[in-house]
Amino acid sequence: MSTNTPLPDLSDDVCARLREAFRRADYDADGVVDALGGAAHAALGRGEPEPARRASLDAGDLGTLVRLFLLGLTESEKSVESAFSPLTPEAAVAAGILAADGDGYKAALDIRPHGDEEGSWWVVADLDADLLGHVVPEDHVLGVGHASLSLIRATSRRPVGTLLDVGTGNGVQALHATRHAQRVTATDVSARALALAAGTFRLNELDVELVRGEWFAPVARRRFDQIVCNPPFVVGPPRVDYTYRDSGLAGDDASALVVRQLPGFLNDGGTGQLLASWLHTGGEDWADRVARWLPAETDAWFVQRDVADPALYVGTWLRDEGIDPRSPEGRVKAAAWLDWFTENRVQGIGFGFVTLRRAAGKTPTVVCEDLRQAYDDPLGPEAANWLDRVDWLRAHGDELMGTAFRVPDSVLLERVDSPGDEGWETTVRRLHRTDGPGWQHEVDELATRLLAGCRGVLALEDLVELLAAAQGLDPAELSAATLPVVRELVRHGMLVPASASASALTLTSQ
Repeated sequence: MSTNTPLPDLSDDVCARLREAFRRADYDADGVVDALGGAAHAALGRGEPEPARRASLDAGDLGTLVRLFLLGLTESEKSVESAFSPLTPEAAVAAGILAADGDGYKAALDIRPHGDEEGSWWVVADLDADLLGHVVPEDHVLGVGHASLSLIRATSRRPVGTLLDVGTGNGVQALHATRHAQRVTATDVSARALALAAGTFRLNELDVELVRGEWFAPVARRRFDQIVCNPPFVVGPPRVDYTYRDSGLAGDDASALVVRQLPGFLNDGGTGQLLASWLHTGGEDWADRVARWLPAETDAWFVQRDVADPALYVGTWLRDEGIDPRSPEGRVKAAAWLDWFTENRVQGIGFGFVTLRRAAGKTPTVVCEDLRQAYDDPLGPEAANWLDRVDWLRAHGDELMGTAFRVPDSVLLERVDSPGDEGWETTVRRLHRTDGPGWQHEVDELATRLLAGCRGVLALEDLVELLAAAQGLDPAELSAATLPVVRELVRHGMLVPASASASALTLTSQ
């Protein structure tokens, strides 16, 4: 669905007056929660607006802004004049922020608070299908959704000089980037996305460079310390219904393009984080598929969070665009989509996070693994620490047997016992890291005994010799079996070098 909707006029003057109104009304992340109360705010997050409407009635100008922007209701001219002062309702309509609706006004844009641990911003986006009352147009600019939030949590926040946000959309990734990057550049192929992102940055008084173009073309011959990207990763036939999710490339080619090209725009040692999707096809391991996308000299960590059934995947994305899968239009689109999946032997669609690092002149480390369990800590610090641990392993790969290791306090050993002829018998031994992403590793009895000795005193080779002698095993064979396990546990922060110089490898936050 195309659109001829004019671009909003979010000028410096309009944003300055709007910002003054928002600040006076306490229209920020904390102010909204305080006005609505925890229960009503939680209900609003579940898609239940009535408790929030009721709570907003006693909140004055803040209540008016909540009903306009968060609930999509029409407000009287008098209420809008008060809430928006010094920006007049007429000026807000002319700017494309509000629209006249009978004797009152309703929101024409989605402008809502978005915060982190350090403070609050406002993010400018388009109204979703529920508030519009129809499917969104092709150049729709999505608000802060689950995908955006997951990438925010998966991005490293270590200080950098320069950062590039590819496909900025409403600008929320760049907002967070300003916390830790000295200079931020944001790109998008959509003129409307750039207009709304510019409004986001002006409203928050942030200096972000905006350039228009496809993929990495706007920054050709430039390099950055960090790149983040929430690409149009929806997989299927090569078409574009919505620029925020469809690339026009077939299958998972959009994710492949970003993974292939991103490292070339990094400074040496620079990192990238992105969301990506990949196909699970008959006769092919997904890890082999994504590993082929990588350029040389690139460290890569692919973390698969979910694998969707094709039918469920199609239904989910049809509803995302406001189309009922039971409608004639929905049936036609679903049939074409599923036919494409069948023709290309697609059995599932994987989704997850990718961390990349330019590692010029080094032998790269590439790991593809599943992380399906729920966890509370953000993945960004873990990604940064994972790269640290990869560096340590690369530098000390020939010295592992001579290194003293210890098991961090955050790692527990869980046992599952089953009844047997002679009482309870341990059938499962599982290491469980209780922080970060909560890694789990099943280990055998020998590994359990070896790890019990990892207290930072004896070198690994000494522990292996003691264990081999106790069990009547060949030390060389036991060493060969031990090293792969140790490397994996080190990468997951479940076994750390005891040396003081390696203390950073134990960190799980930044």
